[in-house]
Amino acid sequence: MSESPTTPPQTSRLARLEHFPVAFFAMIMGTTGLTLAWQKAAHVLHMPLFISHLLLLLVALLFTTVIAAYSYKCINFRGAVLAEFQHPIKISFFPAGSIALLLLSVATLQVTPALSHLLWLIGAPLQLALTLYVIGQWIFHPKYQIQHSTPAWFIPVVGNIVVPIAGVEHGYTELSWFFFAIGVVYWLVLKTLIFNRVLFHDPLPEKLLPTLFILIAPPAVGFLAYMKLNGGELDTFARILYYAAMFLVLLLASQAKRFSRIQFYLSWWAYSFPLAAATQASMVMYSKTSHSGLLTLSYLMLTATTVIIGLLLIRTSRAVVSGKVFQPD
Repeated sequence: MSESPTTPPQTSRLARLEHFPVAFFAMIMGTTGLTLAWQKAAHVLHMPLFISHLLLLLVALLFTTVIAAYSYKCINFRGAVLAEFQHPIKISFFPAGSIALLLLSVATLQVTPALSHLLWLIGAPLQLALTLYVIGQWIFHPKYQIQHSTPAWFIPVVGNIVVPIAGVEHGYTELSWFFFAIGVVYWLVLKTLIFNRVLFHDPLPEKLLPTLFILIAPPAVGFLAYMKLNGGELDTFARILYYAAMFLVLLLASQAKRFSRIQFYLSWWAYSFPLAAATQASMVMYSKTSHSGLLTLSYLMLTATTVIIGLLLIRTSRAVVSGKVFQPD
């Protein structure tokens, strides 16, 4: 339907925010993950540090924009927000906001420790509250069916594994172990449920296929968190987490042709954070082992992740300008 001649264009653009998806917070997760990867690359691979500084500025801009847009939606389109919060799949994307805060806490740790601490103090309790609410809904609400289970269900649980990465640095060691235990134990429970769905029930719809990359995140982030909790010691459990993540990277990379045929959806951002986490994990592994193969892998993954997230930013910008991402489902 064309705009009415009397409708101010600015009003029309703001009205589109009724359909501003909460999944936009996954973009913050991905770009912050890339920032952290380049921070690690500056120390391990001797890459230029200013790249991570530029990326952090970009993340701050994107985060402010997404927060402002979704806040506008909360104020002016409460029904639409409530519909997302009650949706059996979309509800899992709300913890992406608290995860974004936790990742920003890690990214600002060396730049502004006070801000990092504040972000952690907001993000960690919010993550726990959302985890409790979402799991409570899964257990007690009758609306959930097997077709509602997707890899996006990992988001509320995996977010807890992010907590220790900055939490240990801020002195919250026991709390960090608490969050880590939640993430690791319930990751295994959810992994069983998701594999049951994809193996024995209807396949994931095309729009949700990119969320399979979320499978990489729990072991990759778990490795990074465990290394913090374990004082940086590379032990057997750390190796199991890392190589489990690398197997999933190989498995999904072997299906690249299949993924390349999927048209653009906002769910493409599911590629970003898991790959960024796996990239960081590879650099940590190289720093602990000095293995030349891991050095090569670190360079390859850093390059691939940067290119993929760059393409995601371009495609998302085009979709925002065209209004494609502001359409009702």
